[in-house]
Amino acid sequence: MPYPFVLPTTSAFSFSSSCTCDSHPSLPLQASTHRGVVRDALKKHKRLPPASQAPSLRTVTAALQNYLPYLFAIDAGLSNKTIHSDEVMITLKTNPQMEWRPTLSSNVLLGRELPRIKVHSLEHELFFALSTLATTHTLQSRVALQPLYQTTTAPVGTAQRQTAISTATRHLLDAASIYDYLCARSNESLTTPNAPSWPCADISPSTLRALRSLALAEATLLAVLKDDPYPAAVAQARNPHDTEWMYKAPDIPKVRAHLFARLCLAAAEHAAQAAAGFSSSNSSSPLGKGVGAGGGISEGLVRYVADLRRASRARACRFFGIDAELGGETGAGIAWLRAGLAELGVERKGEDGHRERGGFRGLRKEWSERREDKKVERGRDWGADGGRLEETRVIEMLEAKWTKQNDTMLTQPIPPTTSLLAQMPSGREIHTIKPFHPPMLSPDVLEAMRAPPDRADEVDDYPTSDEETTVGSVPGAFPGSSAGLKSGTPGYF
Repeated sequence: MPYPFVLPTTSAFSFSSSCTCDSHPSLPLQASTHRGVVRDALKKHKRLPPASQAPSLRTVTAALQNYLPYLFAIDAGLSNKTIHSDEVMITLKTNPQMEWRPTLSSNVLLGRELPRIKVHSLEHELFFALSTLATTHTLQSRVALQPLYQTTTAPVGTAQRQTAISTATRHLLDAASIYDYLCARSNESLTTPNAPSWPCADISPSTLRALRSLALAEATLLAVLKDDPYPAAVAQARNPHDTEWMYKAPDIPKVRAHLFARLCLAAAEHAAQAAAGFSSSNSSSPLGKGVGAGGGISEGLVRYVADLRRASRARACRFFGIDAELGGETGAGIAWLRAGLAELGVERKGEDGHRERGGFRGLRKEWSERREDKKVERGRDWGADGGRLEETRVIEMLEAKWTKQNDTMLTQPIPPTTSLLAQMPSGREIHTIKPFHPPMLSPDVLEAMRAPPDRADEVDDYPTSDEETTVGSVPGAFPGSSAGLKSGTPGYF
């Protein structure tokens, strides 16, 4: 958590090839220059190994933030809007010819990268650029949260934990704000006559609404995680580098259990809305209509949203159980925990009078936990289960503890879980999405672009993002040997 998105890549493009600006002749050249920086940053990020991609996210974010004001200036000129009371006169000569590689769409040909899609609208260029910026915010929230889940180093302190969660929450709310703006803008585009159709599912209105709900669900869960001591206690018990257990037990302060439960239910509702949005994107997929962009949203993202909803409801059950246990109703608390396990789809041992033969259940569980720990350590695809594994660990720990207490001292009856689930209240919101304000060029920068461009706006023959820089195409060759072969000089044995 959050979802491990993949950043898209794009082709080279010259704005002067499709538009001119009579009032600010240098605007198309400056926009092309900054777009080239974005393209280069995305290409370099893609080629980095997963463990090295985290530092480059700031570079990608800065490149996008520097490019967007110029793109919004061109958009304002095409929409007959002013910037700082200054009119920008843009004339569109031809439809733009640019390409973006979708990363949310499912791949029809498994094992092969999705082909790029052609974009013939500056409106869709704006949507791709903004959605990519929102994706970088989501990935930066993952970078902030990664130290909390590592078991190969000493556990982080309370202050560091609070700072990491606050930073991740801020990034997720920034992403939700961008998606909210895109949703509102897509609604306006639907009412525009002769508006171009959406080129792929990545920027369709239903997908943008789903991504907004997903970011809001993840931010709501982080508000709970900030004051939830149980995941940290479970992680602390599993960390071999932790030595605090030698002189004190983990601190489990009392929590506002009922409030946290309602927040988790709100997160589950947002996750359900995201699932509905992705389902709508899949039903209106352009597959079979001549668009080689895949067949709707990828199964991994759809499965993550479903797991996130189940984990959120299970966490709500856990907090209802904690609230009951704090009130002296241990039997009801155990029933709530079992309801949480049922939400997660976890079968309890001996629940139906059977045990899995050979202890394979425990071996599979241990193997999956070790695999997830390695993913966290390598920084690749961790948390793709929507938090189900983490919540399962916490609930099973509490169930074993409370069941032992109830069997030896309290002997309270355990009510059926169905009656408890019917008593669930509605969710409670904690975050409000702030409006996204499009970045605008400063008056000084806008005035400087009234001068004619100092060079031609031409796209060089750069290699595409598919092409990797290879060294030595001849087996056994030294670096630079291919150039030597072309020039006739020996470069290999």
